[in-house]
Amino acid sequence: MREEFLHYVWHNKKFDFSNAKTVCNKEITIIDSGKYTKGTGADFFNAQLIIDDLRWAGNVEIHLNSSDWYLHNHHNDPNYNNVILHVVWNHDVDVYYRDQTVLPVLELKNYVAETLKSEYMNFNFSKSWIFCENQIQHINRTILEKWKEELFFQRLQEKAFPMKTLLDASQNDWEAVLFCMLAKNFGLNINGSVFFDLAKSIPFSVIRKEAYEVENLEALFLGGAGLLENDFQETYPKELQNRWNYLKIKYNLNDVRIEQVEFFKHRPDNFPTIRLAQLAMLYHKNQYLFETLVQSVSLEDFYSLFELGTSNYWNTHYVLDKESPKKRKLLSKSFIDLLIINTVIPMKYLYQHYQQKIDYQQLLQPLQAVKPEQNIIIDRFKQIGISSNNAFDTQALLQLKKHYCDHKKCMNCSIGLSLLQ
Repeated sequence: MREEFLHYVWHNKKFDFSNAKTVCNKEITIIDSGKYTKGTGADFFNAQLIIDDLRWAGNVEIHLNSSDWYLHNHHNDPNYNNVILHVVWNHDVDVYYRDQTVLPVLELKNYVAETLKSEYMNFNFSKSWIFCENQIQHINRTILEKWKEELFFQRLQEKAFPMKTLLDASQNDWEAVLFCMLAKNFGLNINGSVFFDLAKSIPFSVIRKEAYEVENLEALFLGGAGLLENDFQETYPKELQNRWNYLKIKYNLNDVRIEQVEFFKHRPDNFPTIRLAQLAMLYHKNQYLFETLVQSVSLEDFYSLFELGTSNYWNTHYVLDKESPKKRKLLSKSFIDLLIINTVIPMKYLYQHYQQKIDYQQLLQPLQAVKPEQNIIIDRFKQIGISSNNAFDTQALLQLKKHYCDHKKCMNCSIGLSLLQ
Protein backbone atom coordinates (compact mmCIF):
# COMPACT_ATOMS: atom_id res chain seq x y z
CA MET A 1 0.00 0.00 0.00
CA ARG A 2 1.25 3.50 -0.87
CA GLU A 3 0.14 6.90 0.37
CA GLU A 4 -0.61 8.09 -3.15
CA PHE A 5 -3.38 5.45 -3.31
CA LEU A 6 -4.93 6.94 -0.18
CA HIS A 7 -4.64 10.41 -1.74
CA TYR A 8 -6.52 9.09 -4.75
CA VAL A 9 -9.20 7.45 -2.60
CA TRP A 10 -9.76 10.59 -0.51
CA HIS A 11 -9.57 13.09 -3.37
CA ASN A 12 -12.00 11.14 -5.58
CA LYS A 13 -14.17 9.86 -2.70
CA LYS A 14 -13.51 6.26 -3.72
CA PHE A 15 -14.81 4.96 -0.40
CA ASP A 16 -18.07 4.66 1.48
CA PHE A 17 -17.98 8.28 2.67
CA SER A 18 -21.74 8.39 3.35
CA ASN A 19 -21.20 6.13 6.37
CA ALA A 20 -17.77 7.38 7.40
CA LYS A 21 -16.98 7.71 11.09
CA THR A 22 -13.87 8.54 13.07
CA VAL A 23 -12.20 5.82 15.10
CA CYS A 24 -14.00 7.40 18.06
CA ASN A 25 -17.30 6.70 16.29
CA LYS A 26 -18.11 10.31 15.35
CA GLU A 27 -19.94 10.78 12.06
CA ILE A 28 -18.07 12.59 9.27
CA THR A 29 -19.75 14.54 6.47
CA ILE A 30 -17.47 15.71 3.68
CA ILE A 31 -18.53 19.07 2.28
CA ASP A 32 -15.24 19.72 0.46
CA SER A 33 -12.31 17.25 0.51
CA GLY A 34 -9.84 20.14 0.07
CA LYS A 35 -7.28 21.18 -2.52
CA TYR A 36 -4.65 18.53 -3.28
CA THR A 37 -1.34 20.32 -2.69
CA LYS A 38 1.26 17.75 -3.86
CA GLY A 39 3.84 19.83 -1.97
CA THR A 40 5.03 20.71 1.50
CA GLY A 41 2.58 20.96 4.36
CA ALA A 42 -0.66 19.03 4.73
CA ASP A 43 -1.84 16.94 1.77
CA PHE A 44 -5.21 18.70 1.31
CA PHE A 45 -5.78 22.39 2.08
CA ASN A 46 -9.00 24.14 3.04
CA ALA A 47 -11.20 21.10 3.47
CA GLN A 48 -14.67 21.52 4.97
CA LEU A 49 -16.09 18.77 7.13
CA ILE A 50 -18.85 18.19 9.64
CA ILE A 51 -17.68 15.97 12.48
CA ASP A 52 -20.38 15.00 14.98
CA ASP A 53 -22.59 18.00 13.98
CA LEU A 54 -19.69 20.48 14.35
CA ARG A 55 -18.49 22.18 11.16
CA TRP A 56 -14.72 22.34 10.62
CA ALA A 57 -12.59 24.17 8.06
CA GLY A 58 -8.90 23.34 7.73
CA ASN A 59 -6.44 20.81 6.33
CA VAL A 60 -6.39 17.03 5.94
CA GLU A 61 -3.23 14.97 6.34
CA ILE A 62 -2.96 11.42 5.00
CA HIS A 63 -0.66 8.60 6.13
CA LEU A 64 -0.49 4.83 5.89
CA ASN A 65 -0.25 4.60 9.70
CA SER A 66 -1.23 7.11 12.36
CA SER A 67 2.25 6.79 13.85
CA ASP A 68 3.71 8.26 10.64
CA TRP A 69 2.65 11.63 12.05
CA TYR A 70 5.44 11.31 14.60
CA LEU A 71 7.79 9.52 12.20
CA HIS A 72 7.58 12.52 9.85
CA ASN A 73 8.00 14.94 12.76
CA HIS A 74 4.69 16.72 12.09
CA HIS A 75 4.13 17.21 15.82
CA ASN A 76 6.99 19.75 15.77
CA ASP A 77 5.99 21.47 12.52
CA PRO A 78 3.62 24.48 12.75
CA ASN A 79 2.49 23.81 9.14
CA TYR A 80 0.36 20.99 10.55
CA ASN A 81 -1.37 22.95 13.31
CA ASN A 82 -4.50 23.44 11.20
CA VAL A 83 -5.10 19.76 10.40
CA ILE A 84 -8.73 18.90 11.19
CA LEU A 85 -8.70 15.23 10.14
CA HIS A 86 -6.01 12.56 10.00
CA VAL A 87 -6.87 10.06 7.24
CA VAL A 88 -4.95 6.78 7.58
CA TRP A 89 -5.09 3.24 6.34
CA ASN A 90 -4.22 1.79 9.70
CA HIS A 91 -4.76 3.51 13.05
CA ASP A 92 -2.01 2.36 15.41
CA VAL A 93 -1.56 5.32 17.79
CA ASP A 94 -3.41 8.47 18.83
CA VAL A 95 -2.11 11.86 17.69
CA TYR A 96 -2.65 14.91 19.90
CA TYR A 97 -3.16 18.62 19.31
CA ARG A 98 -1.03 21.04 21.33
CA ASP A 99 -3.87 21.33 23.87
CA GLN A 100 -3.67 17.53 24.35
CA THR A 101 -7.00 16.82 22.66
CA VAL A 102 -6.99 13.91 20.21
CA LEU A 103 -6.81 14.62 16.48
CA PRO A 104 -9.84 13.03 14.72
CA VAL A 105 -8.87 9.99 12.65
CA LEU A 106 -10.58 8.29 9.71
CA GLU A 107 -9.33 4.74 9.18
CA LEU A 108 -9.88 4.18 5.46
CA LYS A 109 -9.36 0.43 5.33
CA ASN A 110 -12.84 -0.04 6.80
CA TYR A 111 -14.52 1.93 4.00
CA VAL A 112 -12.71 1.03 0.75
CA ALA A 113 -14.31 -1.69 -1.37
CA GLU A 114 -12.44 -4.98 -1.62
CA THR A 115 -12.62 -4.83 -5.42
CA LEU A 116 -10.74 -1.51 -5.49
CA LYS A 117 -8.14 -2.77 -3.02
CA SER A 118 -7.63 -5.95 -5.05
CA GLU A 119 -7.31 -4.03 -8.31
CA TYR A 120 -4.77 -1.67 -6.77
CA MET A 121 -2.74 -4.49 -5.22
CA ASN A 122 -2.71 -6.39 -8.52
CA PHE A 123 -1.82 -3.19 -10.34
CA ASN A 124 1.06 -2.23 -8.05
CA PHE A 125 2.65 -5.48 -7.01
CA SER A 126 2.87 -7.53 -10.21
CA LYS A 127 5.59 -5.49 -11.87
CA SER A 128 8.03 -6.97 -14.32
CA TRP A 129 8.78 -3.75 -16.24
CA ILE A 130 6.01 -1.27 -15.41
CA PHE A 131 3.08 -1.91 -13.11
CA CYS A 132 0.34 -1.61 -15.74
CA GLU A 133 2.06 -3.53 -18.53
CA ASN A 134 -0.67 -6.17 -18.60
CA GLN A 135 -3.46 -3.59 -18.73
CA ILE A 136 -2.10 -0.57 -20.58
CA GLN A 137 -2.99 -1.89 -24.04
CA HIS A 138 -6.67 -1.73 -23.01
CA ILE A 139 -6.57 1.95 -22.06
CA ASN A 140 -9.10 4.23 -23.75
CA ARG A 141 -7.27 5.80 -26.71
CA THR A 142 -8.77 9.24 -26.10
CA ILE A 143 -7.42 9.23 -22.54
CA LEU A 144 -4.03 7.99 -23.76
CA GLU A 145 -3.68 10.64 -26.49
CA LYS A 146 -4.68 13.46 -24.16
CA TRP A 147 -2.21 12.25 -21.53
CA LYS A 148 0.57 11.91 -24.12
CA GLU A 149 0.09 15.54 -25.10
CA GLU A 150 0.39 16.62 -21.47
CA LEU A 151 3.48 14.43 -21.03
CA PHE A 152 5.05 15.93 -24.13
CA PHE A 153 4.70 19.47 -22.83
CA GLN A 154 6.01 18.42 -19.43
CA ARG A 155 9.10 17.12 -21.21
CA LEU A 156 9.34 20.30 -23.26
CA GLN A 157 9.33 22.38 -20.08
CA GLU A 158 11.99 20.12 -18.59
CA LYS A 159 14.24 20.56 -21.63
CA ALA A 160 13.66 24.32 -21.61
CA PHE A 161 14.65 24.78 -17.95
CA PRO A 162 18.47 24.69 -18.43
CA MET A 163 18.01 26.99 -21.42
CA LYS A 164 16.22 29.49 -19.21
CA THR A 165 19.07 29.32 -16.70
CA LEU A 166 21.56 30.09 -19.47
CA LEU A 167 19.36 32.87 -20.78
CA ASP A 168 19.28 34.60 -17.41
CA ALA A 169 23.07 34.31 -17.12
CA SER A 170 23.65 35.74 -20.63
CA GLN A 171 21.37 38.78 -20.27
CA ASN A 172 18.85 37.25 -22.67
CA ASP A 173 21.29 36.50 -25.49
CA TRP A 174 19.19 33.94 -27.33
CA GLU A 175 21.86 33.29 -29.96
CA ALA A 176 24.44 32.47 -27.26
CA VAL A 177 22.06 30.10 -25.50
CA LEU A 178 21.22 28.33 -28.75
CA PHE A 179 24.94 27.92 -29.47
CA CYS A 180 25.57 26.26 -26.10
CA MET A 181 22.60 23.90 -26.44
CA LEU A 182 23.42 22.96 -30.02
CA ALA A 183 27.03 22.30 -29.02
CA LYS A 184 25.82 20.00 -26.26
CA ASN A 185 23.67 18.03 -28.67
CA PHE A 186 26.38 17.87 -31.31
CA GLY A 187 28.45 16.10 -28.65
CA LEU A 188 25.74 13.46 -28.14
CA ASN A 189 25.67 11.53 -24.86
CA ILE A 190 29.39 10.85 -24.57
CA ASN A 191 30.81 14.29 -25.43
CA GLY A 192 27.75 16.42 -24.74
CA SER A 193 28.91 17.87 -21.43
CA VAL A 194 32.43 18.54 -22.82
CA PHE A 195 31.02 20.34 -25.88
CA PHE A 196 28.68 22.31 -23.61
CA ASP A 197 31.57 23.46 -21.41
CA LEU A 198 33.54 24.34 -24.53
CA ALA A 199 30.70 26.48 -25.87
CA LYS A 200 30.35 28.31 -22.56
CA SER A 201 34.11 28.96 -22.46
CA ILE A 202 34.05 30.95 -25.73
CA PRO A 203 32.15 34.27 -25.53
CA PHE A 204 29.54 34.24 -28.26
CA SER A 205 30.67 37.71 -29.32
CA VAL A 206 33.86 35.98 -30.52
CA ILE A 207 31.81 33.49 -32.56
CA ARG A 208 29.94 36.40 -34.15
CA LYS A 209 33.16 38.18 -35.13
CA GLU A 210 34.99 35.13 -36.47
CA ALA A 211 32.15 33.34 -38.26
CA TYR A 212 33.10 34.87 -41.63
CA GLU A 213 35.92 32.29 -41.87
CA VAL A 214 35.04 28.71 -41.11
CA GLU A 215 38.71 27.97 -40.39
CA ASN A 216 38.65 30.44 -37.51
CA LEU A 217 35.64 28.70 -35.98
CA GLU A 218 37.29 25.30 -36.41
CA ALA A 219 40.41 26.66 -34.70
CA LEU A 220 38.33 27.99 -31.80
CA PHE A 221 36.36 24.77 -31.36
CA LEU A 222 39.17 22.26 -31.88
CA GLY A 223 41.67 24.37 -29.94
CA GLY A 224 39.23 24.91 -27.07
CA ALA A 225 38.66 21.15 -26.95
CA GLY A 226 42.41 20.52 -26.62
CA LEU A 227 42.71 18.90 -30.07
CA LEU A 228 45.39 21.24 -31.46
CA GLU A 229 48.22 20.46 -29.06
CA ASN A 230 50.15 17.89 -31.11
CA ASP A 231 53.13 18.34 -33.45
CA PHE A 232 51.31 18.02 -36.75
CA GLN A 233 52.78 17.06 -40.13
CA GLU A 234 50.02 18.28 -42.43
CA THR A 235 49.63 21.92 -43.41
CA TYR A 236 45.97 22.39 -42.44
CA PRO A 237 46.30 21.26 -38.78
CA LYS A 238 49.34 23.51 -38.45
CA GLU A 239 47.33 26.41 -39.84
CA LEU A 240 44.50 25.74 -37.36
CA GLN A 241 47.05 25.60 -34.59
CA ASN A 242 48.46 28.98 -35.58
CA ARG A 243 44.98 30.49 -35.82
CA TRP A 244 44.09 29.12 -32.38
CA ASN A 245 47.21 30.60 -30.79
CA TYR A 246 46.48 33.96 -32.43
CA LEU A 247 42.79 33.99 -31.44
CA LYS A 248 43.63 33.09 -27.84
CA ILE A 249 45.78 36.20 -27.59
CA LYS A 250 43.42 38.41 -29.61
CA TYR A 251 40.42 37.68 -27.39
CA ASN A 252 42.29 36.94 -24.19
CA LEU A 253 40.83 33.45 -24.05
CA ASN A 254 42.02 32.02 -20.79
CA ASP A 255 42.77 28.33 -20.72
CA VAL A 256 39.70 26.61 -19.32
CA ARG A 257 40.08 23.14 -17.90
CA ILE A 258 37.76 21.06 -20.07
CA GLU A 259 37.52 17.30 -19.91
CA GLN A 260 39.11 15.40 -22.77
CA VAL A 261 36.79 14.57 -25.64
CA GLU A 262 36.16 10.89 -26.27
CA PHE A 263 36.61 9.06 -29.56
CA PHE A 264 36.01 5.65 -27.99
CA LYS A 265 32.64 3.99 -28.69
CA HIS A 266 31.88 6.45 -31.50
CA ARG A 267 31.41 5.58 -35.14
CA PRO A 268 33.80 7.70 -37.25
CA ASP A 269 30.97 9.97 -38.45
CA ASN A 270 30.34 10.87 -34.79
CA PHE A 271 33.98 11.58 -33.94
CA PRO A 272 34.26 14.85 -31.99
CA THR A 273 36.51 16.29 -34.70
CA ILE A 274 33.77 15.82 -37.31
CA ARG A 275 30.98 17.13 -35.09
CA LEU A 276 32.99 20.25 -34.18
CA ALA A 277 33.81 20.85 -37.85
CA GLN A 278 30.10 20.56 -38.71
CA LEU A 279 29.20 22.94 -35.89
CA ALA A 280 31.75 25.40 -37.26
CA MET A 281 30.22 25.17 -40.74
CA LEU A 282 26.72 25.68 -39.31
CA TYR A 283 27.71 28.98 -37.69
CA HIS A 284 29.80 30.02 -40.69
CA LYS A 285 26.74 29.70 -42.94
CA ASN A 286 24.15 30.99 -40.43
CA GLN A 287 25.39 33.89 -38.37
CA TYR A 288 21.87 34.68 -37.15
CA LEU A 289 20.80 31.12 -36.53
CA PHE A 290 18.35 31.73 -33.69
CA GLU A 291 16.47 34.35 -35.68
CA THR A 292 16.22 31.90 -38.59
CA LEU A 293 14.97 29.10 -36.34
CA VAL A 294 12.28 31.29 -34.82
CA GLN A 295 10.97 32.08 -38.29
CA SER A 296 11.13 28.44 -39.42
CA VAL A 297 7.96 26.42 -38.98
CA SER A 298 7.95 23.26 -41.06
CA LEU A 299 10.12 20.19 -40.75
CA GLU A 300 11.42 20.89 -44.25
CA ASP A 301 12.63 24.32 -43.08
CA PHE A 302 14.68 22.70 -40.33
CA TYR A 303 16.10 20.00 -42.60
CA SER A 304 17.13 22.66 -45.11
CA LEU A 305 18.81 24.73 -42.41
CA PHE A 306 20.89 21.84 -41.06
CA GLU A 307 21.66 20.27 -44.42
CA LEU A 308 25.39 20.92 -44.39
CA GLY A 309 28.79 19.28 -44.16
CA THR A 310 32.29 20.44 -43.28
CA SER A 311 35.21 22.29 -44.81
CA ASN A 312 37.08 20.41 -47.54
CA TYR A 313 39.82 19.06 -45.28
CA TRP A 314 37.37 16.82 -43.44
CA ASN A 315 36.16 15.17 -46.64
CA THR A 316 39.37 13.14 -46.50
CA HIS A 317 39.90 13.06 -42.72
CA TYR A 318 38.15 11.86 -39.57
CA VAL A 319 40.98 12.99 -37.31
CA LEU A 320 43.73 15.55 -37.73
CA ASP A 321 46.90 14.50 -39.55
CA LYS A 322 45.54 11.14 -40.73
CA GLU A 323 44.06 10.86 -44.20
CA SER A 324 41.08 8.60 -44.90
CA PRO A 325 39.04 7.66 -48.02
CA LYS A 326 37.12 10.60 -49.42
CA LYS A 327 33.61 11.05 -48.09
CA ARG A 328 31.49 14.14 -47.53
CA LYS A 329 30.64 14.42 -43.83
CA LEU A 330 27.03 15.59 -44.06
CA LEU A 331 24.67 15.80 -41.11
CA SER A 332 22.35 12.79 -41.43
CA LYS A 333 18.60 13.19 -41.24
CA SER A 334 18.51 11.11 -38.05
CA PHE A 335 21.07 13.42 -36.44
CA ILE A 336 19.08 16.49 -37.50
CA ASP A 337 16.00 14.86 -35.96
CA LEU A 338 17.85 14.72 -32.62
CA LEU A 339 18.70 18.42 -32.91
CA ILE A 340 15.06 19.24 -33.64
CA ILE A 341 13.80 17.14 -30.72
CA ASN A 342 16.33 18.19 -28.09
CA THR A 343 17.21 21.77 -29.03
CA VAL A 344 15.12 23.43 -31.72
CA ILE A 345 11.59 22.76 -30.44
CA PRO A 346 12.46 23.38 -26.75
CA MET A 347 14.13 26.68 -27.75
CA LYS A 348 11.10 27.73 -29.78
CA TYR A 349 8.86 26.81 -26.85
CA LEU A 350 10.93 28.90 -24.42
CA TYR A 351 10.97 31.86 -26.81
CA GLN A 352 7.21 31.68 -27.32
CA HIS A 353 6.79 31.44 -23.56
CA TYR A 354 8.77 34.67 -23.12
CA GLN A 355 6.70 36.29 -25.86
CA GLN A 356 3.53 34.99 -24.18
CA LYS A 357 2.41 33.59 -27.54
CA ILE A 358 2.73 29.82 -27.31
CA ASP A 359 1.57 28.14 -30.51
CA TYR A 360 1.09 24.55 -29.39
CA GLN A 361 0.34 23.22 -32.86
CA GLN A 362 3.46 24.85 -34.29
CA LEU A 363 5.49 23.02 -31.64
CA LEU A 364 3.70 19.72 -32.08
CA GLN A 365 3.52 19.42 -35.86
CA PRO A 366 7.25 19.09 -36.67
CA LEU A 367 7.69 16.27 -34.16
CA GLN A 368 4.57 14.54 -35.42
CA ALA A 369 6.37 14.38 -38.78
CA VAL A 370 9.70 13.12 -37.35
CA LYS A 371 10.27 9.38 -37.26
CA PRO A 372 9.96 7.74 -33.82
CA GLU A 373 13.15 7.44 -31.78
CA GLN A 374 14.63 3.99 -31.41
CA ASN A 375 15.73 2.85 -27.97
CA ILE A 376 15.06 0.09 -25.49
CA ILE A 377 12.29 1.97 -23.68
CA ILE A 378 10.31 2.60 -26.85
CA ASP A 379 10.84 -1.03 -27.88
CA ARG A 380 9.47 -2.26 -24.55
CA PHE A 381 6.38 -0.06 -24.84
CA LYS A 382 5.79 -1.54 -28.28
CA GLN A 383 6.05 -5.05 -26.82
CA ILE A 384 3.26 -4.31 -24.33
CA GLY A 385 0.97 -2.82 -26.96
CA ILE A 386 1.84 0.89 -27.10
CA SER A 387 3.39 1.69 -30.47
CA SER A 388 4.92 5.01 -31.54
CA ASN A 389 4.23 6.63 -34.89
CA ASN A 390 6.50 9.66 -34.52
CA ALA A 391 8.84 11.58 -32.23
CA PHE A 392 5.93 13.20 -30.40
CA ASP A 393 4.84 9.74 -29.26
CA THR A 394 8.33 8.68 -28.21
CA GLN A 395 9.00 11.88 -26.26
CA ALA A 396 5.73 11.45 -24.37
CA LEU A 397 6.50 7.80 -23.55
CA LEU A 398 10.01 8.61 -22.39
CA GLN A 399 8.55 11.21 -20.03
CA LEU A 400 5.99 8.69 -18.79
CA LYS A 401 8.62 6.06 -18.03
CA LYS A 402 11.15 8.43 -16.44
CA HIS A 403 8.85 10.50 -14.24
CA TYR A 404 5.88 8.22 -13.51
CA CYS A 405 6.59 4.52 -14.06
CA ASP A 406 10.10 4.57 -12.59
CA HIS A 407 8.89 6.43 -9.49
CA LYS A 408 5.67 4.39 -9.09
CA LYS A 409 3.52 7.52 -9.47
CA CYS A 410 0.55 5.58 -10.82
CA MET A 411 -1.90 7.73 -8.88
CA ASN A 412 -0.55 10.84 -10.60
CA CYS A 413 -0.81 9.25 -14.04
CA SER A 414 -3.94 9.42 -16.20
CA ILE A 415 -3.35 5.84 -17.32
CA GLY A 416 -3.12 4.52 -13.78
CA LEU A 417 -6.18 6.45 -12.63
CA SER A 418 -8.22 5.32 -15.63
CA LEU A 419 -7.31 1.66 -15.09
CA LEU A 420 -8.29 1.85 -11.42
CA GLN A 421 -11.62 3.37 -12.29
